[in-house]
Amino acid sequence: MRPQHHRALRIALAAALVAAPATVAAAGAAQAAPAAASAVQLKGAGLDDPHKKDIAMQLVSSAENSSLDWKAQYKYIEDIKDGRGYTAGIIGFCSGTGDMLDLVEHYTDLKPGNVLAKYLPALRKVNGTESHAGLGSAFERDWATAAKDGVFQQAQNDERDRVYFNPAVNQAKADGLRALGQFAYYDAIVMHGPGTDSTSFGGIRKTAMKKAKTPAQGGDEATYLKAFLDARRAAMKTEEAHSDTSRVDTEQLVFLNAKNFDLNPPLKWKVYGDSYAINS
Repeated sequence: MRPQHHRALRIALAAALVAAPATVAAAGAAQAAPAAASAVQLKGAGLDDPHKKDIAMQLVSSAENSSLDWKAQYKYIEDIKDGRGYTAGIIGFCSGTGDMLDLVEHYTDLKPGNVLAKYLPALRKVNGTESHAGLGSAFERDWATAAKDGVFQQAQNDERDRVYFNPAVNQAKADGLRALGQFAYYDAIVMHGPGTDSTSFGGIRKTAMKKAKTPAQGGDEATYLKAFLDARRAAMKTEEAHSDTSRVDTEQLVFLNAKNFDLNPPLKWKVYGDSYAINS
């Protein structure tokens, strides 16, 4: 994994280490989710269509793992030295920011006595820090073992959807955005977290809405998405780990400039200088 692939500012505090309890991510996600009644009618398949969701996961994985094979990332675990402890799994769950703890708790609810359950006390102690105390190489080996378990894979999928995917897509639909805009929101919430400060997803959206109306407000979709991506780029540049903005510049803006609002293949893009394609 390259140094610039720093995955996920989970609970977005614009600087250094995020030291929030596990409940904060869920609460932020709930804040990001709109009431169902506010959703507008959209043409084309949304990002929650199974095929479009798989495309979204491949796009994120190209930036996070230099690979389109996102399903190979259940076993991923590494300390990327960003002050957030371990980063692991399909969405970069972090031991220092609460969402890894949430994940292992959910896995244990689904399958008591699993190979990772014994690490719950340690995960609670290291939450909010970069420490590996009580984890270490044994935890890394057991994570890889758990990753072969379909129940653990489902737990990862569940937490991805609960905290990141569903809130982002629901908010985008309420804002009148099609699949491309839904992906722009999802990619932002993965990296910046679901909070409301200026460099979190909520803050980025608020900044964009000061510049342009959403389609649901009667605005032009392309104009609003450009404003959102400009705000996203500015937020990325506030942290060295995310200062390479190619996942916006040579990925999402490419699709926007092509007016591919439904995110239909074939798709061609670059991230960190590497070229990728989804043909169908």
